[in-house]
Amino acid sequence: MPTGVHLRDVREQLFGAADRLLVQGGASALTSRAITAEAGVAKGVLHRHFDDFDAFLAEYVLDRVDKMDERAKALLGAAGTGEVVENLAEAISAVFGSVAVAIVALVTFRDDLRRRLRETWPAGVPVLTDAAIMIKNYLERERELGRVGKIDADGVAPMLIGTAHLLFADRDAPPDAEAVRRMVRSVLNVP
Repeated sequence: MPTGVHLRDVREQLFGAADRLLVQGGASALTSRAITAEAGVAKGVLHRHFDDFDAFLAEYVLDRVDKMDERAKALLGAAGTGEVVENLAEAISAVFGSVAVAIVALVTFRDDLRRRLRETWPAGVPVLTDAAIMIKNYLERERELGRVGKIDADGVAPMLIGTAHLLFADRDAPPDAEAVRRMVRSVLNVP
């Protein structure tokens, strides 16, 4: 792409390219050159908008975490409606059906990225921690409504996320919906 061409929302264009490359080729596929090529922009565009490549990756990860806010609102809004297992299975499938599993690998893969994320994200892996908070809030609301007994939301939420991560990770295709529901039922200890 010639320089001097106005780019609309270059950040999202680059982040979208990173999503595609990360899902297709894993963490090692993410290079500044591969991302700009995938985005169809000049090679220097990424470095004009970000201090360095790890700054780009940190903003990318945090942007993808921010996108979970809508999913969290929807799950919390579902409290008191439908089946708890179904609500959780759908939310978990949406989280892990996205680029989340690949982001976990990316954060694990790059030491400098982890260090940079620690500046704004003090504990855990950003996507997984946010997903656990989302589920914890939902379970607490369902507990208030009397639909899940005296469940320990602080303990069960990370168990669901950890188990889901193992269920979704390193597969050519995501698990089917029934496998996710079976996993949720097992962790919640409900029939």
